[in-house]
Amino acid sequence: MADLTGFENLSGLKCDVIIIGGGIAGLSAALHLAERGLKPLILEADEKFIGGRLAGGETIQIGNHSFRLEHGVHGIWSQYRNLQAMLARHALRPVFIPAQEENWVYRHGAYLGTAPVGSAIRRSFIPAPFHYLQLFLHGRFLWMLDIRDWASLFNVWSGLIMAVGIDPFAENQPMEGLTLGNMTRKWSPALKAFFLGLARNGLSSHPDEVPISGFISFLRFYTLLRRDAWMFSYLPEDGGTSICEPLAEQVKALGGGVRLGSRVKRVVKEGGSWLVEWETAEGVESALTGEVILATDSNNARKILGASFGSQADGLFFPRALSNAVIRLWFDVKPAEGAEAGIFTGDFTAHNYFWLDRLYDPYRRWARETGGSAIEVHVYGPPETLALPDATLLAQAISDVQAVFPELRGHRLGQHLQRNAEVHTLPAVGAKDAWLGTATPWENLFCAGDWIRHPAPAFFLERACLTGIEAANAVLQARGLERFALVEYLPPEPFVAWIERLMRKGRAKRRARLGK
Repeated sequence: MADLTGFENLSGLKCDVIIIGGGIAGLSAALHLAERGLKPLILEADEKFIGGRLAGGETIQIGNHSFRLEHGVHGIWSQYRNLQAMLARHALRPVFIPAQEENWVYRHGAYLGTAPVGSAIRRSFIPAPFHYLQLFLHGRFLWMLDIRDWASLFNVWSGLIMAVGIDPFAENQPMEGLTLGNMTRKWSPALKAFFLGLARNGLSSHPDEVPISGFISFLRFYTLLRRDAWMFSYLPEDGGTSICEPLAEQVKALGGGVRLGSRVKRVVKEGGSWLVEWETAEGVESALTGEVILATDSNNARKILGASFGSQADGLFFPRALSNAVIRLWFDVKPAEGAEAGIFTGDFTAHNYFWLDRLYDPYRRWARETGGSAIEVHVYGPPETLALPDATLLAQAISDVQAVFPELRGHRLGQHLQRNAEVHTLPAVGAKDAWLGTATPWENLFCAGDWIRHPAPAFFLERACLTGIEAANAVLQARGLERFALVEYLPPEPFVAWIERLMRKGRAKRRARLGK
């Protein structure tokens, strides 16, 4: 484990900038500040690992081999342009593993079907937003559809075209009261299962809980506006080893500091500075700083701001944070199916799978030595499912895997269930006057994270990185230092851009007629 200490004698120390939270948002902010000669200090609550949801975790022993666990498999998508640029600029970009194929697995009663979806979408010769037609025309996908699905296509395309014509993040459109369940109510069972499976995997929540603003924004960013948006890669090892710890080391090399096991309780204004108080295993510590960047998840941000400002923080919008479960299974044989990942839809408890021995270098080495395989399965709810006892949840997930890969029955070597706390952001759009951006109502207190308001279409790791850079830029601007330019996102394909312009003009005309 890398030494991630720094700033050893902190009580009473006046730091340049204190960053609360050591996830991608906090690390991105710290690195950009350090590049401009400032000395940021990251305070991370976790006692062992830097990186938040991308951090590596504890190890598990399977036979003579140990594997480092993490929050779950993460993809580095083609539109994660600021994240990739930051890693490349510091020569920290690992050798990514390009995604090859993802299967859609659909079970309804006694029926079980599988069709490749990933390659059909990202390699389509049909321009966006109609590139899904190539998926629908794929032989194995066609076999899974019936007359109800074809009759439902108009409703499906209507929903997709609606998503083309509105950008909830950029337009700050909460679309209150509408959920993904409303959007898909008239869709056929199979097509509804496909898109709900896509949403559940991307947004980790039950369809009736997914705000339509969040789903539309998700669909636009990851697949709807460009065929190549569905291009992504996997990390060669866990997120801590691949990205987070190298980023933290770079922050330290540039003069910054990282303190683990430091849980911030509140921030207090003292004259022209901020006094930050946090708890450690040894007791309470504090430090003075000119600026603070709050880069935690939304739940912890709510707690810290509430403890710091009381009623002044009431009424602010904080997106929900969700729990999930990650199940890993090891086998002494390999499955017959060739895709490295897939989506479970329909009558499954689990919601996706990843063959770790085809993605991560430590698992690859183990598989070459033993001839075995290892799968990671995610369960995103509903709450009553996540509330099941460990043994029951494990049994249901194992049953799902063996239903799709019957050749694995009787060959399990090991298993592990990991429950992740409520830190996964459910994307949603809040009212502009209540939804925190990088700037806040408090001078020299800034925010960063994947839940922060920003007009950019980015999600999750990219949004965390982007807002981290923007928070750093706010500090730099206040100090008269040069800001960092953001990397622009690739525009929509020409045909989808034309549809987008057409629909926005139509919306503008309707608003004018209604006097709005």
